[in-house]
Amino acid sequence: MEQEIEGLDEQVPAAAKRGREDLRELPLVTIDGADARDFDDAVYCESTSSGWRLLVAIADVSHYVKPDTALDSEAFARGNSVYFPERVIPMLPEVLSNGLCSLNPEVDRLCLVCEMRFNREGRMTRSRFFDGLMRSHARLTYSEAAAIVVDQDETTRRRYQPLVSHLEALYRLYGVLRSQREARGAIDFDTTETRIVFGTERKIERIVPLVRNDAHKLIEECMIAANVAAARFLERHKIPSLYRIHARPAPDKVTDLQEFLNELGLGLRGGSKPAASDYSTVLRLAEGRPDAHLINTVLLRSMPRAEYSPDNIGHFGLAHEHYAHFTSPIRRYPDLLVHRAIRFILEGNKPAKFRYTASDMQESGDHCSATERRADDATRDAIDWLKCEYMLDKVGETYPGIITSVTSFGLFVELQDIYVEGLVHVTALGNDYYHYDPTRHWLQGERSNRIYRLGDQITVKVVQVNLDDRKIDFELSEKTSRKGADKPRKGKRRTSQRRRSRG
Repeated sequence: MEQEIEGLDEQVPAAAKRGREDLRELPLVTIDGADARDFDDAVYCESTSSGWRLLVAIADVSHYVKPDTALDSEAFARGNSVYFPERVIPMLPEVLSNGLCSLNPEVDRLCLVCEMRFNREGRMTRSRFFDGLMRSHARLTYSEAAAIVVDQDETTRRRYQPLVSHLEALYRLYGVLRSQREARGAIDFDTTETRIVFGTERKIERIVPLVRNDAHKLIEECMIAANVAAARFLERHKIPSLYRIHARPAPDKVTDLQEFLNELGLGLRGGSKPAASDYSTVLRLAEGRPDAHLINTVLLRSMPRAEYSPDNIGHFGLAHEHYAHFTSPIRRYPDLLVHRAIRFILEGNKPAKFRYTASDMQESGDHCSATERRADDATRDAIDWLKCEYMLDKVGETYPGIITSVTSFGLFVELQDIYVEGLVHVTALGNDYYHYDPTRHWLQGERSNRIYRLGDQITVKVVQVNLDDRKIDFELSEKTSRKGADKPRKGKRRTSQRRRSRG
């Protein structure tokens, strides 16, 4: 592999630029997090007489990473990049991931472009793919993009004045795409992601929530649109490839969920096969309720993980019949396979002669789904260790928290504003025998009738931190222990026919 990348540097070879549509004068920009180092995607938007023209330019990894090379074998084995706090294990060598493939500002880069046309209602009317040569006109952060189009900050707008009209067109398009998303019933869970802030000597200073602004959502909608266009292209040409699929919840999970929601006075439409819009309706009805976090969590846990497969069954959560991963080939191997399939068709080849069969894609999909799970587990493991280290000097201290999971052996509790999770073992709940109800997500005391339920707020004391096992043990504080027994809670039954139909 070292020999294959030996001659590469920051400059795109002149020969590689030939035969491509030259987009270097088009003000494409990247919009990413402040700490991003590899840039997969750039966007450009303009208003048209009938709606909008959107270009999503993606790093052309498939030009540099060819099949049957050591570079490709290593990328396949890794499956994806792995992101740890302040460290990345890239899928590709840095000369590619941060260099030649990364859409850095003011340098020539090869790209595979998805051009889309949208009408005034935000419906995609046409799309096409082509090989491009681009030059990013700016590396914007989400905060800068939001300052320009949302906050109308004059200083930032002056700094990026040549780009402002295009960014405003992009923001207007985002508004109608967001409306389309809501109309088709895509599911939006209210979850909190966190970021670890390090101080001196890589000691955790604090753990803070990540706030998503409209610029995050804008880029997300652009990427979803390009992924949908890619999946439709693959389906139309009947070429073996990988789709990003998300199956419906299993019938037994749906039954448990419906029983749980009925206890709260809510319902879930759709019988044994609810649609994404039915989930969205429940989330909408839960807004503003004190148990909204509980409802969010239980709905999320009822659904399976998304996976990669050559069999296109659609994406349940996004409410799309066609969906593929096209937009991140620097860090995801399935995207690289999708690029190869698209380019094969663009070159005028017959799908039957594609080097990959459906069986090959099935094997690749299974492998990449597994490496994705492995990466998630590794990231979670590293973060758990860091959080344990952070809590070492806090043994004996008391914190308010929320019950994030209920099991037969105890309660997992996340500390409020600290975002660290630990276990209150069932033996630490007091002198009682507790029955576990998996449907209601609670533990109930046999004698006291006391209930500890998913989403409840309790106060706990840190009693032990085990770095080796990456575990934190809590016990109930005296404040919680002195409280009276909680009775089983049931929501009010809705008597109005109109309200029953909404649920």
